[in-house]
Amino acid sequence: MFEENIVKTGSNEMELVDFRIFKQGQDKVYEGIYGVNVSKVREIIKIPSLTELPGVPDYIEGIFDLRGVVIPVVNLAKWMQIKEPEGAMLKPRVIITEFSNILIGFIVHEAKRIRRINWKDIEPATFSTGSGALDKGKITGVTRIENDEVLLILDLESVVEELGIYSPRSDIDYSQIEKFSGTALILDDSLTARKRVKEMLQKMGLHIVEAKDGVEGIEKLEELYQLYGEDLHKHLKIIVSDVEMPQMDGFHFAAHLKADVRFKNIPIVFNSSLSNEFMNEKGVQEAGGESYLVKFNAGDFFAEIARVLKERQVQEQE
Repeated sequence: MFEENIVKTGSNEMELVDFRIFKQGQDKVYEGIYGVNVSKVREIIKIPSLTELPGVPDYIEGIFDLRGVVIPVVNLAKWMQIKEPEGAMLKPRVIITEFSNILIGFIVHEAKRIRRINWKDIEPATFSTGSGALDKGKITGVTRIENDEVLLILDLESVVEELGIYSPRSDIDYSQIEKFSGTALILDDSLTARKRVKEMLQKMGLHIVEAKDGVEGIEKLEELYQLYGEDLHKHLKIIVSDVEMPQMDGFHFAAHLKADVRFKNIPIVFNSSLSNEFMNEKGVQEAGGESYLVKFNAGDFFAEIARVLKERQVQEQE
């Protein structure tokens, strides 16, 4: 089990599990360097005995029982459409991850080490790798390590997307959603996630301003302040922020927010796929958020956003 009390909240740092995927070329083997946030990792194990499932994509190797929980296992190389080399050089492991309250295992060729990296040293992916399924939409960021090598941070949630686990809820009566006025600022480096959050907040009657990370979020706040001045609080009602974002993460953004007298009273709700036991405490008690939501339960989202907005209305009336 990975302890999640090492990196201080608001430090703008993260810890990554550095793992490797090898690709068989025509005359040599290429080593791909990848990472996943430690906050999403439960444990790393040897490949267990797997039970195959019929009618699933070929990159799903099967399922196994981990202390009473049935976990699907995805072969990352197959999902990335990479030709694997012969096994003599490989030290395969399964990285057991937890995000959005989902447990899933990923087979990698080697689990190397844990790295501590500052989010400002992580750049958004602005390129396509040209390697099958691994386009820039499935890389959340890139960073340079020793020997000027590049580590790619994979968007493992996109695997879950492909499996249909994030399917939109169809049992919500949108006519019963409480309506509000004003503006909401949303921060998320994922275009798909921003679109979802935007659509849900618009259903609540809010006007939306978008930012792709904490740095751009601060820029948007400054623009709104230039527009509204001291009346900003009458217009900007809430901020909904992801946690994992290149350049500046959600907790570090919140620290900036709470340190600025112009913005400190604007409620911020964290909306993240990080779902381990430490994250709610970090988001609410340490980072100063009004709430911590795990993507993407629409019912919980509407209820919690409405609660925060109504509490703010009461405070403004006092």
